[in-house]
Amino acid sequence: MKLKKLFAGILSAVMIFSTSPAFAEDNGEIITEVPTEIYMWVQSTPRGNYWFNHQAAGYKIRPDGTLDLNTLMVPTICIYDNIQIEDVIQKRRWKKLSTKGYDRLAGRADYLKFDLLNGTVQVVERVDLDDTWAALDKDTSGEPIDLKTLPSKDVRYNFYRTILEWARDHNELIIGRSKGRLSDEDGDLPLNEVPINKIFIPPAVND
Repeated sequence: MKLKKLFAGILSAVMIFSTSPAFAEDNGEIITEVPTEIYMWVQSTPRGNYWFNHQAAGYKIRPDGTLDLNTLMVPTICIYDNIQIEDVIQKRRWKKLSTKGYDRLAGRADYLKFDLLNGTVQVVERVDLDDTWAALDKDTSGEPIDLKTLPSKDVRYNFYRTILEWARDHNELIIGRSKGRLSDEDGDLPLNEVPINKIFIPPAVND
C-alpha cells in the first residue's frame, strides 16, 4: 500500500502549536495542570515531569507547501520541582546570566526536530517558562544528537523513543492534521519506505 492511498480523503486541519496550562497557587506553591487533551505525559523523574504536544507534532512544511517527511517537529514541556528550579537559578548566577523573573520559574519548553533520514534529534529552541507560561529566556544553541549513541540511562532516552513510537503509530493522524500536502513522490512511497517507519528507534529498557 502507498501513502496516497492510505491518506486519501483525510482533510487537513490547523495544528495547535501552543496552549498554556492552568496555574494556581496553593500554600505558596505553584500547581501546574497540563491539559491532557493536548499534552501527553511520558515520564516523571525526581526533578521534573515530561510531556509532549501530540496535537502539534507535525512534519516540516517545505516552501512549496509539501510535507518534509524526513523532518518531524515536536513541541515538549518539562515542569520542574522546587529543587530543579533552584538549580536552574543557581547555574544562571554562576554564568552571570540574568535571573529576572526566575523567582516564578516553572519549567521549560523544548521544540524538538527529529531528522528521520539521519537518525538525530535536536532541541532547536529551549524556552524557560514562568508560572503563566510566559518566556523568561530562550536558547537556540542545541546540536543534533545521534539517537543510536544516546545512553539508555539518559533521561532523554525514554522520552525521545516514546515520541517516535507514538509518531510511527499515528503517522496518518499527523499527516491529516498538517497544513501541508504530500508531494507526488512521497505519495507514491510504499509504507515500508516512509521515513518514520525506517528510522532507528531506541529499544525499550527493562527496569
